[in-house]
Amino acid sequence: MPRTSARLIRTVKGLALGLILLAAAPATAFDTQARAAYVMDLTTRTVLLDKNADMPLPPASMSKLMTLYIAFEALRDGRLRLDEELPVSSHAMSYGGSTMFLDTTDRVKVEDLLRGIIVLSGNDACVVLAEALSPDGTEAGFARYMTQRAQKMGMTNSTFANSNGWPAAGHRMSMRDLALLAARLIEDFPNFYPLFAERTFAFDGRAPQNNTNRNPLLGLGIGADGLKTGHTEEAGYGLVGSAKQGDRRVIFALSGLPTTAARAQESEAIINWAFRQFTQKSLLKAGETVTKATVHMGDVPTVSLTTEDDLTALLPVLAGDEIPAEVVYNGPISAPVALGQPVAELILSPEGLPETRVPLVAGEAVRKGGFMVTVTTALDHLLTEIGGGKPSDTPPAEVEAEEANS
Repeated sequence: MPRTSARLIRTVKGLALGLILLAAAPATAFDTQARAAYVMDLTTRTVLLDKNADMPLPPASMSKLMTLYIAFEALRDGRLRLDEELPVSSHAMSYGGSTMFLDTTDRVKVEDLLRGIIVLSGNDACVVLAEALSPDGTEAGFARYMTQRAQKMGMTNSTFANSNGWPAAGHRMSMRDLALLAARLIEDFPNFYPLFAERTFAFDGRAPQNNTNRNPLLGLGIGADGLKTGHTEEAGYGLVGSAKQGDRRVIFALSGLPTTAARAQESEAIINWAFRQFTQKSLLKAGETVTKATVHMGDVPTVSLTTEDDLTALLPVLAGDEIPAEVVYNGPISAPVALGQPVAELILSPEGLPETRVPLVAGEAVRKGGFMVTVTTALDHLLTEIGGGKPSDTPPAEVEAEEANS
């Protein structure tokens, strides 16, 4: 069956939806100094920035998010309890860097360990949880499990050598993977996610100078509520962040910045850019006709193409209501056609943003035509083959059809 690309070629005032689908103004690109970065509007799943996003890099403490995700899963499944007290091994105590200052005489509640990881970035706290959840009781075994779990979650550029991001050969994550992990933490564990917004945690009165969350965005009044900073000499300064303003949420991951000040400035600038330069707009209501498609051997020559759900899209603020659009389907569509049957795609292509593909369904049922339709169609195709012309049933006036052999 030939593939018909029904391209919307002028203002769609002639259609029921009353939209203008023309050329969009490009969004101003964000020029980040980070070595790698990934920014997504989580509400619409629109990628706003991708710089080396699939490059496996040392993630430093940002990889603690994977340990937290696995711990949240264990709590959800009943394999761990918030009030459960876990022992501290000599291996956990041996870690330097950011810690909760645990020692082998401690038994620490899981809830305190979670806060110790999120707020204090405790390397030792990660190991305590890792050894409790590891298949073989070791941090190395837990790291192997982290890698396997990450792969199943679609984090294909992540491999772990430990539970906390301590510099180690082969311990790598990409910025896209970190953003995916952030999205999963937000959406899979809404009951635990508020922990990431906590700004201080004084564990047992230890190290009062080390009880503040290192996330520089918290408390700035820009909607930031997570997630995790990271720094090693090899990795530079990085941050996995998220902010919510109104109905929109933006997540991002960046790495390779030279200083804590650069990390703070870059992260705040990314959030402001993402919310100020893009806006979410309603384009279609569920059931509105986008256009019509030709039907082969039907009791009527065309079928309405509609969306099943309301359609919103993230657009550059300068685009107004204008956006390039194309309707594509394999056509003509053969009768019978059921009401709600998926038959086409609407492709939106805002300049500077990835295209969005929206399924279109039949707005009404079309039955197979009777004897006269069969005869007329057969004659039409015979004349087409003889004369090299096109069949008489052409797409509606609102679209320009381009046919090619499939």
